Amino acid sequence: MDKSKLTIAIPASVISDTPHLREKTSKIGLIARAAAIFRVQEIIIYPDDTHVNQTRDLNLIAKLLNYIETPQYLRKNLYKIEPDLQYAGILPPLRTPHHPTSGKNRDLKVGEYREGIILNQSKEGLTVDIGVQSTALLRERQFSVGERLTVQVLRCGDRIEVQAVNRDDVSSYWGFRVKVADETFGHMLQTERFDLVISTARIANRFVDVATKITERWNRAERVLVAFGAPSRGLHEIVKAEGLRIEDISDFVVNTIPEQGTATVRTEEALLISLAIFNVYFSL
Repeated sequence: MDKSKLTIAIPASVISDTPHLREKTSKIGLIARAAAIFRVQEIIIYPDDTHVNQTRDLNLIAKLLNYIETPQYLRKNLYKIEPDLQYAGILPPLRTPHHPTSGKNRDLKVGEYREGIILNQSKEGLTVDIGVQSTALLRERQFSVGERLTVQVLRCGDRIEVQAVNRDDVSSYWGFRVKVADETFGHMLQTERFDLVISTARIANRFVDVATKITERWNRAERVLVAFGAPSRGLHEIVKAEGLRIEDISDFVVNTIPEQGTATVRTEEALLISLAIFNVYFSL
């Protein structure tokens, strides 16, 4: 899939059926892994219950997703010890290209990309932690101490030098961005611009019956949204509460798990199943 193409939308109440923070953290870890496996570029978390203040859940999900997306060597500088992260140790590693496993200078290569954080300023430029034994020199000065950025290695050896780059220009998959929507799902679609919106639901066309039509749209689209409902309410019910019909605000409403054997399918399960199917058909 082209860079910046695939966005997924998940509801704030995705963690509503798990009362303990440990289980909430574990569930978000599964969602993050599924997103990374299938190269999701953006995760939007939307409020799905207007009768409840969901700010707490929205912020918790966003914090955990941002934490797991951050390379391990940057976390100590970007995150403080706080209650919401007390079970962060159970989060699985993403093992994406921007989460390198080696922290040794000798394994660094000219041309490779890294995530870094600005540690301080010097006469020559900025000192950057890029996750190896030695810090790197960035001669550009338009960044602030404590700022995270994507860099490319220009020089290795005794003196490491890097240059700042746009993460969208990195050829390999470089993780996902996280966005908290200010509006409910239906109204969000009126402000966000997607070339193709696919909503997943139990009451819908079987995916295989409309796969050919979706493929035609998918191949032309620059920005695709795949949306998922909540554990207790599907997208039909969520947008009905807004006075809308899911069929009117989506290009396709599909069932990716026809004749399911369980009474319900959890959001994280539907996410993994649906993206796996789309990966086969559309080569995400």
